Amino acid sequence: MKILVANRGEIAVRIIRACREMGIPSVAVYSDCDRDARHVREADQAVHIGPSPAAESYLRIDGIIEAARRTGADAIHPGYGFLAENASFARACRDAGLTFIGPTPEAITKMGSKTAARDVAIKAGVPVVPGTEKPFDADAPDEEMVAAAAQVGYPLVVKAVAGGGGKGMRTVEAPAELLGALATARSEAGSAFGDSAVYLERRIVKPRHIEIQLLGDQYGTVIPFVERECSIQRRHQKVVEESPSIAVSPELRRKIASAAAAVAKTVGYSNAGTIEFLLDEDGSFYFLEMNTRLQVEHPVTEMVTSVDLVHWQIRIARGEKLDIDPELALTPHGHAIECRIYAEDPDMGFMPSPGLIRGLRPASGPGIRDDGGVGVGYTVPVFYDSMIAKLVAWGSSRPEAIARMGRALREYQVLGIKTTIPFFLWLMRQPEYNNGEYDTTYLDRLLKSRTQSFSEPEAADEDLAAIAAGLDAWFRASVAAAGEQGPVNRGSMWKQSARREALRG
Repeated sequence: MKILVANRGEIAVRIIRACREMGIPSVAVYSDCDRDARHVREADQAVHIGPSPAAESYLRIDGIIEAARRTGADAIHPGYGFLAENASFARACRDAGLTFIGPTPEAITKMGSKTAARDVAIKAGVPVVPGTEKPFDADAPDEEMVAAAAQVGYPLVVKAVAGGGGKGMRTVEAPAELLGALATARSEAGSAFGDSAVYLERRIVKPRHIEIQLLGDQYGTVIPFVERECSIQRRHQKVVEESPSIAVSPELRRKIASAAAAVAKTVGYSNAGTIEFLLDEDGSFYFLEMNTRLQVEHPVTEMVTSVDLVHWQIRIARGEKLDIDPELALTPHGHAIECRIYAEDPDMGFMPSPGLIRGLRPASGPGIRDDGGVGVGYTVPVFYDSMIAKLVAWGSSRPEAIARMGRALREYQVLGIKTTIPFFLWLMRQPEYNNGEYDTTYLDRLLKSRTQSFSEPEAADEDLAAIAAGLDAWFRASVAAAGEQGPVNRGSMWKQSARREALRG
């Protein structure tokens, strides 16, 4: 088997490393601006697939299939984002005789539409949030939407039928807000997913976002894993995830896991996937949606179960049977937290902060995992999602995991661009977060009340200026030694950095 990774950044690096561990040759693909990217140099082969805009490179199904043909790859791993949940891509792989490392096109189609997925959950006997039974396309008359909203009840949420990540999603508190929210949600969904259809769902006022990781093989076995808590969200986008949830008892865990497995079995699901739920304050839970791919937050599940999900994705795609103890999958060992590190400036409303990375010191030490996708000398582009790394901390208890995450965030240094690290340092110190007293609306409410800059140093961070100055001096000395002039002609600088990383092991 030779696997082409149809993605970029940290997830491409993660999959390439798994291939290396399993003795499987890997192929990277890259656009113009990713020519010097980390995933390119870590793969066994790399193929240029087009200009920098994703629509002309990473989203070109024909280009990806041709790259696999040219390199002799016989399997494709889509990672997450881009084409990962595209049924047409999975079908094109199958038609080309390539193994798609993910679910079948039929399962993606059934679960990719939120309204169709709700129907599957209902068929499986799993509770869903009250909402409209059919989607409304761009031509649906306003009167029909107003009548449907009155039947669902306020407050409600307008949601895009396709996609995720909070795009095409608007909260409506009262009837007067409905038509404006519909127009905005439809426009955003059409731009993001090429599908402006929406549906309405009653809003659970203070829910927690709980999800269950699944693995299913080609023989009908489905294994659910211990839950992940994903309630720390900014504008419906997850930023911190952890496992297990402080709000879920062992008894409730089994109920939610059983419901998730029932949904997956109803569609004959195979490979990795995630069922997402809303957990109400009274302990009731409701099916939200299914992600038919590997999740960004999969490392926290791996840290508390010692199961390598990417290895199993590949093994399942090769036709192997699942050989995981279901009881162990639902029994967490310790606690894990993940912070998504973005190239964003939290003091400027989390605006993207692309640019040249002049220095980089990832965190390390006991219980720390860094899933990074960049290196010194790389320029973070403006064309893609701005996440550059995922920092994961494990501890024998939640307080220990939080303490380790705080320590790791202080160590983690990125020079040349702004990142969300100062924001996470601040969040780890908030009493509500430490006590587990939050829901999906917590972070947005907390950010509204903040007036101090995230970048203002605190007493415990006095050593950071010295660390940053040292990294900056190293970068300048390296550039001078290489005869470089700033960010131009980064190739030799990148190679020197690669050699240093290799020497460090």
